[in-house]
Amino acid sequence: MDDLTILKNLTLAPYILKATSLICVSRKCGGNQFRHQFATLGILLDYKYYNDPILLKSSLLHDAIEDMNMDPNSILDLDEDGPSVIELIKEVTKSDDESKEEYLKRILETGSHRAKVLKCADRISNLTDLHLDTHTYGKISIYLDQTEKYIIPMALAVKNIDFVKELADLVIQRRLLI
Repeated sequence: MDDLTILKNLTLAPYILKATSLICVSRKCGGNQFRHQFATLGILLDYKYYNDPILLKSSLLHDAIEDMNMDPNSILDLDEDGPSVIELIKEVTKSDDESKEEYLKRILETGSHRAKVLKCADRISNLTDLHLDTHTYGKISIYLDQTEKYIIPMALAVKNIDFVKELADLVIQRRLLI
């Protein structure tokens, strides 16, 4: 199947509608979580992950459990992919008893291919929103260190050199700010 046919057959509407509940969740950099979910989807499309509907659907709700305490059961019946989407979202959700470092290490060491791809796209979106007017030098530095230590190795693990290049470029550009 060619890319156009794959995209024509992709049903995202139930996930987009569900993701609108994230409009009420503000982001520190401005805007809201709904736009961040869409930015993450856009990054996956930019990198041509057309043939993975679970990954694309999960990108639209990847922060919903963590940021809104959304009931996972409310996603189950969106379509036939609901159970797999929930599984991936849970895999990329940081638990309350995990530090950020433990969470990133878990995904790097034991995460599925999809979880690593989703986390890379999520981090690219987050890095583009990382600015001195919303984050301290220390917070930016820690975030960039985590990107180098965990996220770039995830990009290498999923064998996506374009992710590696973009993440490295974003780290370099953000380091110039601090």
